Amino acid sequence: MGDTPSFIVGNFRPTLRMKRLFLYALLLCFPLMANAQKKAINEAGNYVKSAKNLDKAEKLMTDLLRDSTNQRNEKIWTTLIDAVKLQYVQGNEKLYLKQKYDTASLFTIARKLFTFCEEFDSIEALPNKKGEVKIKHRTKNAEYLNGLRPNLFNGGAYFVRKLDFQRSWDFYDAYLDCENQPLFTGYKYAESDTLRPTAAYWALYSGYRLNDAGKVLKYQLLAEKDSGKLDNVLQYVAETHLLRADTMAYVATLRRGFDNNPRHLFFFPRLVDYFNSCGMADSSMVYIDRALDNDSTNALFLFAKSAALLNTGDYDKCIQVTDRLLAINDSMPEAYCNMGLAYYNQALGLEKTMTRNNRKKRRAVNELYEKSRPYMEKFRQLAPDQKVKWVPALYTIYLNLNMGKEFDEIDKMREKMQH
Repeated sequence: MGDTPSFIVGNFRPTLRMKRLFLYALLLCFPLMANAQKKAINEAGNYVKSAKNLDKAEKLMTDLLRDSTNQRNEKIWTTLIDAVKLQYVQGNEKLYLKQKYDTASLFTIARKLFTFCEEFDSIEALPNKKGEVKIKHRTKNAEYLNGLRPNLFNGGAYFVRKLDFQRSWDFYDAYLDCENQPLFTGYKYAESDTLRPTAAYWALYSGYRLNDAGKVLKYQLLAEKDSGKLDNVLQYVAETHLLRADTMAYVATLRRGFDNNPRHLFFFPRLVDYFNSCGMADSSMVYIDRALDNDSTNALFLFAKSAALLNTGDYDKCIQVTDRLLAINDSMPEAYCNMGLAYYNQALGLEKTMTRNNRKKRRAVNELYEKSRPYMEKFRQLAPDQKVKWVPALYTIYLNLNMGKEFDEIDKMREKMQH
């Protein structure tokens, strides 16, 4: 071990002379670094003065800001912001003069201005070595950006139309976040800006199209203040909760949506389906009756009640409700199925109580099968692909009514289905 070279990392012990040499070399580097920084700032400043190569000026300054030691350099920040401002002015002039220019680029430059000015403001708000806070540029930058702020909203709308939902969300988020930025202290956007709920809605919609739950829910409460779009907001939020497998939040949102608009085609069917899937027939019926109280001739609501009564075995009421439904809409296949099955199930139930030679009950059973037959045949006609529903019923009906030709046909179908 005594022969181990002293330069191996584990045993290295720098001498005092080596430390002094390292410090000397480091001190020599500082002027070089300072000169490089000064040169970059001067070069960018010249680009800004000439209003040319502004993208290069921006890059020079953002490269310097990557070094944390430059973060508090006021000149770097002001040069950067001036370079981006001029890019915006030039782009805006080209669009005004109807010259060839990418509209998306103008919106992107506007958003960069907000980002850089907000970052610079947060740096200025930090205490210096003496513990003092000197904010020199807030008022001027905030005033300039306040006039530019509508372009964040318009940029969001532009990217929604382009179906670029990541960028539309970014723009609406930047627009709404202004009220949280110290840079805009005193502007009171939360009180004065009537477009905030609309921006929140489109931010939520963009998040929904991105399947990003965090983006959907971030501005939900504000989006709900856009009363004209509340149905859509609650629908998107409900679907988001469903994707997150948050069943409690999903059902709670469906309830809110139904309470807000009982006739909306999204909330009612899903509430009823949920309660039925959980075996909560009573809860399902409560919402069905509430829906019918709101609109007694709505075919969807009547069908839901017809199906619920059929499932609970209340066949007489099912027949009454389905009869009302068919009077309103005589082209709904499932309505014929419900009516046919109500009579069919009554026949099966009565048949179970029948003794072998009870002719009176046999007539009653056959009368019920006879009542069921036209509805099941109509269902077959309207929904030929749903054989699993009408083949077994018609097989039993034709068998009991001694309809040989019809029975033979349906018997062959039944055999094919079994194989």
